[in-house]
Amino acid sequence: MAQQDYYEILGLKKGATADEIKKAFRKLAVKYHPDKNPGDKKAEDRFKEINEAYAVLSDPQKKSQYDQFGSTGFHQRYSQEDIFRGFNAGDIFKEFGLGSDDVFSRIFGGVGGGSFRQGGRYSMRSKGSDFEMELAISFMEAFAGAEKRVSFTMGGRSEEISVKIPAGIDSGARLRLAGKGGAGSGGGPAGDMFLDIVVRADPKYLREGADIILPLQISYSHACLGGPLDVATLDGKKRIKIPAGIQSGTKVRLKGLGFPQPGKGGRGDFFVQIQIAVPQLLSPRQSELLAALAKEGM
Repeated sequence: MAQQDYYEILGLKKGATADEIKKAFRKLAVKYHPDKNPGDKKAEDRFKEINEAYAVLSDPQKKSQYDQFGSTGFHQRYSQEDIFRGFNAGDIFKEFGLGSDDVFSRIFGGVGGGSFRQGGRYSMRSKGSDFEMELAISFMEAFAGAEKRVSFTMGGRSEEISVKIPAGIDSGARLRLAGKGGAGSGGGPAGDMFLDIVVRADPKYLREGADIILPLQISYSHACLGGPLDVATLDGKKRIKIPAGIQSGTKVRLKGLGFPQPGKGGRGDFFVQIQIAVPQLLSPRQSELLAALAKEGM
């Protein structure tokens, strides 16, 4: 299925409430239900899209991931089995006297589970268990992307694989390693391994979403008079202009030098947050000059 925007499929805008999502789904799912459109392939395809969209947007965790990473980023993390795991719209269809179990089995092919015939009897075919582990990465690895070697033990067997970390990833993101979970039963597929990302703090830079903040001290005289200042960004040294009379806490923006934004495109911004340094020890000459400035009202 093409990766269409789930909100558009349900005729909604991003930010729709849970009630709005459910109401839109009920209306469209009943309209395109196969029981009401026998033999209509277009209606069946539309029914698939509607159910997939609702399976994601009705689940708070999946919806949060979809809103954060967009369609492309979301589908890199969730398989169709993941999308439909735990999903059940049967009660809604029963309200309207429509079928559910047989329809889902026929259309979706038993996504997330099912059965097959073997030796004259029916055996359950189910996907293996999913595993999860925490993966800590550095601030710079999150910024630029990286390739990490991940080791884990499963079923008494140790395995090491290479994992590609996308540029711009943030703490709370989840990467999916398809088929690296528990073994399936009855010929079912193996489960998946999920890596929960934790980005370690940097001693120099701060992060707010896709923006980078560099707290930087300047002298009192520089703050009063203004002038050029070289700063170290993650893209190398850049020169900014400090306006005369700048106040402590003011942020000077360098557009487009922040973190990449997976699923959205573009980058955040880089901010130099000015902190004015007040000297604790003064030379006799400095004290003399400051006393003269004080007489002038400074």
